[in-house]
Amino acid sequence: MAIVIDDDACMGCEACVETCPDAFEMNGDGDKAVVKDPEAEADCVDEAIDACPAEAITKS
Repeated sequence: MAIVIDDDACMGCEACVETCPDAFEMNGDGDKAVVKDPEAEADCVDEAIDACPAEAITKS
């Protein structure tokens, strides 16, 4: 399953980056999160999905 961030929904709060830095990072502008590793299997990926206040992260 690939990790996907809805760019329109992302608020740039960095919750996913703080929770799971192996899978997420901030973009070059620092205003949106991006997926560093779409196939990351780390346990923290599900924690990051739950931590996202905008519910912008999904697995597809």
